[in-house]
Amino acid sequence: MTDTLRPVDTAVPEATGGNPKALKRSIGVVGGTLLTLSCVTPASTLFVVVPDLFGTLGTATALTIAIGSLLCIAVAFCYSELGTLIPSAGGEYAMVSTMAGRLAGWLVFVLSLLVVMIVPPVIAMGTADYLAPVVHLDPSIAGAGVMLLATLAGLLDLRANAWITGIFLVLEVIAAAVVAILGFAHSERGAGSLVSMQVADAHGHTDTVTAMLVVSGLAIALFVTQGFSTAVYLSEELEHPRRNVARTVLATLAISTVIILVPVAAITMGASNIAELSGGDISSMVTAWSNSAVGTFVSLCVALAIINAGIVMVIQNSRVLFASARDKAWPTPVNTAFSRLGRFGSPWVATLAVGVPGALLCFVNLDTLYGVTGVSVTGMYLLVAVAALLSRRGSHKHTPAWRMPLWPTMPILLIAVLAYILTQQETSYLLWTGGITAAATLYWALYLRPRKDTRWLVSIPEDQQT
Repeated sequence: MTDTLRPVDTAVPEATGGNPKALKRSIGVVGGTLLTLSCVTPASTLFVVVPDLFGTLGTATALTIAIGSLLCIAVAFCYSELGTLIPSAGGEYAMVSTMAGRLAGWLVFVLSLLVVMIVPPVIAMGTADYLAPVVHLDPSIAGAGVMLLATLAGLLDLRANAWITGIFLVLEVIAAAVVAILGFAHSERGAGSLVSMQVADAHGHTDTVTAMLVVSGLAIALFVTQGFSTAVYLSEELEHPRRNVARTVLATLAISTVIILVPVAAITMGASNIAELSGGDISSMVTAWSNSAVGTFVSLCVALAIINAGIVMVIQNSRVLFASARDKAWPTPVNTAFSRLGRFGSPWVATLAVGVPGALLCFVNLDTLYGVTGVSVTGMYLLVAVAALLSRRGSHKHTPAWRMPLWPTMPILLIAVLAYILTQQETSYLLWTGGITAAATLYWALYLRPRKDTRWLVSIPEDQQT
């Protein structure tokens, strides 16, 4: 059990055959923030994920997202400190493996892989609804098309993708701003409605939102701004990572919270009644507040936002697979393929490996996957908080890095809150996530742990360690 509990050695083992491959540094804080904001994809989150929250939480949606955003500040502090200590494309798993041991790192890798593989096709399938003013498409076909387009874009140079996603990001921020302005201009109720805790049932009658419903909804609320962690995945490609990782993480969280929370408050105040709000048809509300032309413009901006999110998520996911292959997580032929870089410096096999299955997932029933994603995100944050609690021991205590305020109080409180949130999730979601985690643990026990000298050798490229 000692290899399970002992933090990994950040030195490159001889079994790796020399220094690990490093990705090319090509982006600064602005480019990293654009890419990371695009992964949060505020507009597609607002139009695809938030409507489900309106259906469950009604007027308490803004409050729940606000609480989730406050929790994410503590999470962002953990990511910022760990990301500057361990700047690796492996993201969470590299950080957790280094601080909390190889098994903990493997489990957080599995949870992060669940999130990054499920979320893109779920969001991509929403494209059809927002292309409806122009063309009617089957959601599965539209989602698969978006995933394939995102895969092609992911094969390009990262700097080019920063410009592409930056342009799309401007359009989606404009769409969110339009929604906010229209909602506030047509307010039907005051700011007090944001804490009135009302939701409409299936028959249109008004019910009270309980505190337990809010706690249960926090798992999805955490997912709403979850993409800020992308900055950590890009740390190998950020210039001056010791400084810029923390700046990118914290800036992205602040900006994305404003872009999402302000329109949610406006929609809550501007909906004609609680039943319309709980219905969550934001496009119809926008059209009612303005006209069909404005509604069409907003819908097309959202469609572009979804495509934008797909591009950045494929980029992020491919970096995770690239790093896992570099760290010998798989049999040799798989490791060789996933670590292969293309002419633009991108891990092209890993990009195809996440994009093509994502397109296929668009034809699968994904009704329960929001719940599974919420559990996975909460569990992943919990393990990151544990790693942050251990980040100032041994040699890491004096390593130059960004340091969070209120340590160790911050990670301890975060661990307690996240553990409680997990206990309030639906049993089926916990069972699905737990079953996948159990299978991953079995792979660890039967394949990775017996080969501890040649497999799962979590490493940091040499130029990252100064």
